[in-house]
Amino acid sequence: MSVQVFGLPVSRGVAIGRAVLVASSRVDVAHYFVEPDQIVHEIARLRVARDVVCAELESLKQAVQGDTPAELVALLEVHVMLLNDEVLASATCQWIEERHYNAEWAVTAQLDALTRQFDEMDDEYLRERKSDVEQVAERLLQALARGGLAGTSPLLRQGLSADQGDAAPLVLVANDISPADMMQFKGSVFRGFVTEVGGRTSHTAIVARSLDIPAVVGAREASRLVRQDDWVIIDGDAGIVLVDPSPMVLEEYRFRQRQGQLERDRLARLRGRPAVTLDGQRIELLANIEMPGDTPAALDAGAEGVGLFRSEFLFMNRLGELPDEQEQFDAYRSAVQSMRGLPVTIRTIDIGADKPLDRMATHKTEHDHALNPALGLRAIRWSLADPDMFEVQLRAILRAAAHGPVRLLVPMISHPREIQATLEAVNRARAALVATGTPHGSVTLGAMIEVPAAALMLPRFLQHFDFVSIGTNDLIQYTLAIDRADEAVAHLYDPWHPAVLGLIANTIRMAQAAGKGVSVCGEMAGDPEFTEVLLSFGLRSFSMHPTQLPSIKQRILRTELSALAGLAEQVLTADDPQQAGLWGARKVRPALSATSAESP
Repeated sequence: MSVQVFGLPVSRGVAIGRAVLVASSRVDVAHYFVEPDQIVHEIARLRVARDVVCAELESLKQAVQGDTPAELVALLEVHVMLLNDEVLASATCQWIEERHYNAEWAVTAQLDALTRQFDEMDDEYLRERKSDVEQVAERLLQALARGGLAGTSPLLRQGLSADQGDAAPLVLVANDISPADMMQFKGSVFRGFVTEVGGRTSHTAIVARSLDIPAVVGAREASRLVRQDDWVIIDGDAGIVLVDPSPMVLEEYRFRQRQGQLERDRLARLRGRPAVTLDGQRIELLANIEMPGDTPAALDAGAEGVGLFRSEFLFMNRLGELPDEQEQFDAYRSAVQSMRGLPVTIRTIDIGADKPLDRMATHKTEHDHALNPALGLRAIRWSLADPDMFEVQLRAILRAAAHGPVRLLVPMISHPREIQATLEAVNRARAALVATGTPHGSVTLGAMIEVPAAALMLPRFLQHFDFVSIGTNDLIQYTLAIDRADEAVAHLYDPWHPAVLGLIANTIRMAQAAGKGVSVCGEMAGDPEFTEVLLSFGLRSFSMHPTQLPSIKQRILRTELSALAGLAEQVLTADDPQQAGLWGARKVRPALSATSAESP
């Protein structure tokens, strides 16, 4: 019997395939039985992982000795003691010997048994020790996971490497997928995905859109209602997941898939055309990319440059090793040279919130469990807190600027002290290159406007920066006090909120009045519903993922700017800005025949 699961539509299109379920866990854990002749090997894996974690904890304990509270050192000693407890080790090995569980399953089984015992204890202090056991188990699981793809579930690895041949297509159903794991969808056989958590503008959703993969997030009942290998339809337009659909429904959605492909083919014909309105105004369309290898797609889509290179993806899934200056330089140079003289905007590392670095890579474990990561040590705050790492990145970017036009973009800057510290860091990086005679180039310096404080004090920002880029995703999040990755409040996330639109309109107006460049690089730039509204605010530079560029170009080609007069005021003063914006846009957009979608 067919079942419907409702969630949030975050990436348009239709995906049809067999379901691959990934169990929910803080650390993805494989559960499988081992053959009798593999038991010794599996126990050895467990012991190696234990030795690695012990060495890590001992090293950390030595590093913090002397300038750290004794309680923290004592806690590390407790964790080492738990790892070396032969009773616990024997009990875990017993799951492998008697049940033939793999090492990860044995760890989680023993953890479940121990936590039940702790929960039954009368002494509150002893009950609280359960967290120590959980933390040790998590470290063990991470050490075991490092034998494969970091932070990636075995089922996802199967999808990444499988040769499907003539087999049915696959869709992924999971509790959540990290942005770094999402990046690996580029080489996978998965046609779409469903998660039980997440919001419309979580970075996982953004990457899904960037990869043009149909996706639904926040589908809370998905793992319960979808069984392994069920036929599943993901309707990324409506936010619906259909489980075990009837043949008639399957055929209807297959027809929609074909229609969607025809529309993409029509839009592809616009690639070589400049984005010019009906009354002759040239609009700049730029591309957002995650890695240097994304530049061919940007050029193929007709982008006039890179408006946002998310450099943090160079730092993810690295098993404890950050990219050094040479590796970063090679990546940035590759992107710059691949764009053939078009400008490349490189954003400094934007780590934190729903884009954490691998724990072993950051060496900042005290920040791993921040109560509210979105308001914690992230983006430029993270960079300024680690000046050595920041200056390595700045040197690499300045060196890449010798090979083509580079814009340097600073994320989440909000305070005059941060402006000063950032300018000093750039000057130090440049001075270091001059001192060693290393070739480098000049960069134009920009700030992301994604915190209300930055939007409100923009005139002061514009004294120091050459351009600004509005990151609408975070600007909405911080203006409305909504965690955009939390499905429980996702319905409150509203890009049409009057306060948000007012901040965007004022930012565009003030930047243009000061003669400084301004663009929008958040999700609103790639959403056709906002194209005419942003144009009416005065925006002339949009940056989005290459897959979104053709539909925005089509919208611009159909627009006459003179007909938008009054739309901005109408939207900004309306009780319902969305209704006013969409109605106003429809009123000024010329009607086209259904057979000429590629025409202006």
